Amino acid sequence: MRQEDDPEAFATNMPVLVTGATGFIGAHVVKELLSRGVTVRAMVRDLSLAEMFEHDSNLEIVKADLFDVESLRSAVDGCEEVIHCAASLYVGANDVKKEVIDPSITGVRNLCKVMDNVTKIVHTSSVAAIRSTNFENGKVFDCNDWCNDASENSNAYGYAKAEAEKIMRDWADGRDVRLITIHPSIVFGPILHRRHLEGSMSYLKHFASGSRFVLNIHINFVDVRDVAIAHVEALNKGKDRSRYIIHKKGMWMKEIGMMLSRSTNKKYATLRLPSIFAYLFAALHPKLSIKQLKGSLGTYVSYDVGDAFADLSLPNYDPETTLLDSINSI
Repeated sequence: MRQEDDPEAFATNMPVLVTGATGFIGAHVVKELLSRGVTVRAMVRDLSLAEMFEHDSNLEIVKADLFDVESLRSAVDGCEEVIHCAASLYVGANDVKKEVIDPSITGVRNLCKVMDNVTKIVHTSSVAAIRSTNFENGKVFDCNDWCNDASENSNAYGYAKAEAEKIMRDWADGRDVRLITIHPSIVFGPILHRRHLEGSMSYLKHFASGSRFVLNIHINFVDVRDVAIAHVEALNKGKDRSRYIIHKKGMWMKEIGMMLSRSTNKKYATLRLPSIFAYLFAALHPKLSIKQLKGSLGTYVSYDVGDAFADLSLPNYDPETTLLDSINSI
């Protein structure tokens, strides 16, 4: 049934497939679907990580891999609705082609090969697919923008996200299928498993570490619960073929430390590290590089979310709540 016929309809006789179900966003998507009584097929690479989900008769765990087409075919079989959250993060990647680009691009290409019977797909993209590699400081991006100036060697993450989305959209063209892409900024919020402390939550782990210093970095973020609900609502709400930016606020790391300090009566890092020391810190840090810092120290952009929060009926978490729930979770 198409959204226009019944805007609240789920294919209740078939499970909703969630790829990347044990990732930070994917796990919250699974949790949100189950809270609504929806039957979920959670696709994972490592079955041991399924322990993060509480037992639920509506939950089925399947093992599959984005590089194994036959395993994907089995995972998709019997599903008309797919929420594709599986992807790799740039943070900490040693081989960006193998760890970031291939899972995104090859993974989407393989998934498209097995979705002949799928009628609805929600694809997790990122603001990285929207924000250009080279930009004017302070620029505001919107859903009409594309990261078209990225490459494997320059902004590998933006390149991977933009190319994967283009592949998905090319596949959907001419098909009777509903497609919406969700573009979150950096995702914060309560974790559901220790593995969720990596990736985007690494920024807030820094505050929990007790360090007094922060980098002169501007962070655009949104609550993972808003992002998860956006994915679920997009199955039936919002305009078909839309690109929805899910973003709440941009803050400098110093401002985040100040907000946490005010809200908790504890002292969090607020001393801004001079650039020369920041580069020295990056040279010694296992997950940072001088190249990364050169493009982020002292620069900032923002995003115009348009009608995304209204179209997808999002709760719109307050930034202070997001940060407090995040730090308490850590």
